[in-house]
Amino acid sequence: MNLPVVFPSDAYQFGERSSGETHGVVLTKPHVVDLILDLAGYTTNRDLTRLRLLEPACGHGAFLVTAVERLMAAAKRRRRSPAELADAIRAYDIDPGHVAISRRAVAAILTANGVASGAASKLASRWIRKGDFLLTAENPTYDAVVGNPPYVRIEQLAPILQGEYRRRFCTIYDRADLYVAFMEHGLNLLGKDGVLSFVCADRWTLNKYGAPLRGLITRRFRVRCYIDLHQASPFETDVIAYPAIFAIGHGKSEHVTVATLSTAGPAECAAVLAAMDGSRKSAPGVATARYDAWFRGEEPWVLSTPEHLAILRELEDRLAPIESGDTRVRIGVATGNDKVYIVGPEADIEPERLVPLVMRDDIAAGKVADGQRFVINTFRESGGVIDLKDYPRLARYFEKYREPVKARHVAQKNEQGWYRTIDRVYPELVSVPKLLIPDIAGSNEVVLDEGRFHPHHNLYFVTSGSWDMRVLGALLSSKVALFFVWSYAVKMRGGYLRFQAQYLRRIRLPDPKNITPKLAKALAKAFQERDFAKIDELALSAYSLSTLPAFDFVDTRS
Repeated sequence: MNLPVVFPSDAYQFGERSSGETHGVVLTKPHVVDLILDLAGYTTNRDLTRLRLLEPACGHGAFLVTAVERLMAAAKRRRRSPAELADAIRAYDIDPGHVAISRRAVAAILTANGVASGAASKLASRWIRKGDFLLTAENPTYDAVVGNPPYVRIEQLAPILQGEYRRRFCTIYDRADLYVAFMEHGLNLLGKDGVLSFVCADRWTLNKYGAPLRGLITRRFRVRCYIDLHQASPFETDVIAYPAIFAIGHGKSEHVTVATLSTAGPAECAAVLAAMDGSRKSAPGVATARYDAWFRGEEPWVLSTPEHLAILRELEDRLAPIESGDTRVRIGVATGNDKVYIVGPEADIEPERLVPLVMRDDIAAGKVADGQRFVINTFRESGGVIDLKDYPRLARYFEKYREPVKARHVAQKNEQGWYRTIDRVYPELVSVPKLLIPDIAGSNEVVLDEGRFHPHHNLYFVTSGSWDMRVLGALLSSKVALFFVWSYAVKMRGGYLRFQAQYLRRIRLPDPKNITPKLAKALAKAFQERDFAKIDELALSAYSLSTLPAFDFVDTRS
């Protein structure tokens, strides 16, 4: 399953940055804007005329309109003139159309509050500027940094721009999203008592690419609250973003409020604020927890409950990671164009170039079916790309599909070997027993391939020389193993999880030498019979656990 790329920004268009295409603005709901401003401390009970607010990607001005309304109310109470507010707000957007819309919206608020039309336009133009926030040489510090930064994978940008961003921002690591750099730049512009409050995707709290940002925050800043909006709808249009609200400022680490909202409606947003100040502990649709200690260094932020975290840390302190011995977690082959590279037995290609393949669709009810699929192996045994002159039938086949094959990124990088697959195919892997795990599932659907196929890219697989694969299959099929993945993986809508290598590698295992022959035999039998109730019971014994905290998941094991 491929999830769509979304750009839920109030906010940001990267059309100027790459191919010229544009993306629609996704507006944040007004009561969510109110909550974010409140969390940033931009509240009407303060003298906002003495504060500075930054919105780094303003879009159509949803945050600015509310902020300016609050600012003007404060200015009236304190009898401040518009001229005294020249530096109160700074906003950016790279799209001139967005800038114009935001300026008009802000000017309308100003004129409604008695500011002359000319002065209102001038002030709006001073506050809102066309430009790339990430490339600005901002010197002032800000008391509040708010907004909904853009979601753009860094590799989607032009190489020159990618390079400049990576040079400027230490948090752009691996395949990071651009909002990571917005957070770093915004945090670095906070004043002593300033707070950054963003609504954005929360994948960085767990994923590999978020490690540098997590380290930056734990070293230099303090998380004040985290609000999970995965099941809620904070935007005016429905997008797949897995969003959360973060409030982060300076100061020593204190307790952190972690909340989960069902709808992110006005009542739930108000209840979060009440929970933070202690005036209310719970409300319908709102679950809150208080973390008295936060996470250290770059470790993932496992945000379920303190009770879940305590069990997780106990298991991690006591047991070794799955890859500590000769056990390995890997992903299947990516071709770059499955329609070309995956063929049936009737394909007019030299048989020695075809490797039997297993895909996600070939797995059902704990069995691996032979889908009569083969992946074309474009590599020599030594590792280099084959010479098509040695395989005339394959050469004719690729000539027929030359255009789509050469259009792939990997082909453009390797002109001489333009017909190679993205990943190398390993024919010797076929005969190796391996546990197959689908990428996206409700729970851990583990199936044993006793040595018949090469896995496709939509499957992860586990190999081991030290485990009986049936025993290991039982442990990886258990709720205990699922607990590790559930703790770290992004929770998708519908209760599904991504069983990616970075999460599977978080699984801890008991030492196989410490599992008695009787227990090992029982685990293997339960795995063969797909008796998951028995597997869960036996896994508790293998892990020396009396029980496991309850956690929500969609049990798709079968």
